[in-house]
Amino acid sequence: MAYRVVTLRNYGGPDALQVETIDELPEPREGEVRVRVLACSAAYTDTLIRRGIYPDVPKKPPFTPGYDMLGVVDKLGAGVTYLAVGDKVAELTVIGSYSEYMVLSADRLIRVPQNVDTAEAVSLILTYVTAYQMLTRSAKVQQGDSVLIHGAGGAVGRALLELSAVLNLRMYGTASKSQHDLLRSLTCVPIDYKEEDFVESIRSVEPQGVKAVFDGIGGDNLKRSVKVLCKNGTLVAFGSYYASSSKDLIRDFLRVNFWNAVPWRPSATFYSIGAWHRKHHDWFRDDLTTLLNWLSDEKIKPSISRKMKLEEAPVAHDLLDKGLAKGKLVLMVGE
Repeated sequence: MAYRVVTLRNYGGPDALQVETIDELPEPREGEVRVRVLACSAAYTDTLIRRGIYPDVPKKPPFTPGYDMLGVVDKLGAGVTYLAVGDKVAELTVIGSYSEYMVLSADRLIRVPQNVDTAEAVSLILTYVTAYQMLTRSAKVQQGDSVLIHGAGGAVGRALLELSAVLNLRMYGTASKSQHDLLRSLTCVPIDYKEEDFVESIRSVEPQGVKAVFDGIGGDNLKRSVKVLCKNGTLVAFGSYYASSSKDLIRDFLRVNFWNAVPWRPSATFYSIGAWHRKHHDWFRDDLTTLLNWLSDEKIKPSISRKMKLEEAPVAHDLLDKGLAKGKLVLMVGE
């Protein structure tokens, strides 16, 4: 039986992504299962991988991108008892999920409640786990703490807003003016990053500083973010929006680690879901399970900007490159 995949032939723009047909389905080996993919994200991280500037990818082109996946177990390999054919499962794949079928290790898969919406559930795997772990494990926020979220109108920013609301935090967010009504609806105080100096804006209402800043902008923005932290606050850097090479990401990583070593500064950390997923898969399993339960209980509801077909992956990447994706883009592969 043939199936389709999206292949990254070489690093470059969205047109480097090509839909191909594979003649035969992959077969699971011992301890593995074959999964029929239902949905995966088209995420900003995928665009960094496509451009060749994301440091956490073990392969070079050609390969199939796709950082996360939600699917149904299609076939069991020998010795697999944890799962059954028909189980709904999720995993952070890093690469490989832009495909109708894939083979994965059974012990890495997380069961997904049957009653949750597929597009909403797949939105949790990369975006919401990132937000949840940064809030609870990196910054260790407590009820009533104040936080500043940069890029609050983006996918991770919106996840941070929604989860911060569940955790009863005071929120400030930088975003374009067109996003301000959304931020206010989530009880976040908006800051127009084009017209306002966020350091002055925060210091005018939080003179002691905020407990945490979540900065996916990187570069010089990190230095300014540190200035609005309280004495025991935490800067959580999680990317570099304007990065043009892997050197930019490495520079920010080294800068943040240096600041964290200086005793008179607030703490700083660089969050990478890929690194945490490899090192602490038990945390990933626990945190994704918590979020899936919140979704099932209607405590959270991810905002889906657009549902697209697998073959529209280049279009999705073009929207992401141009900053036109307002919310989560989901590739509906097998539904």
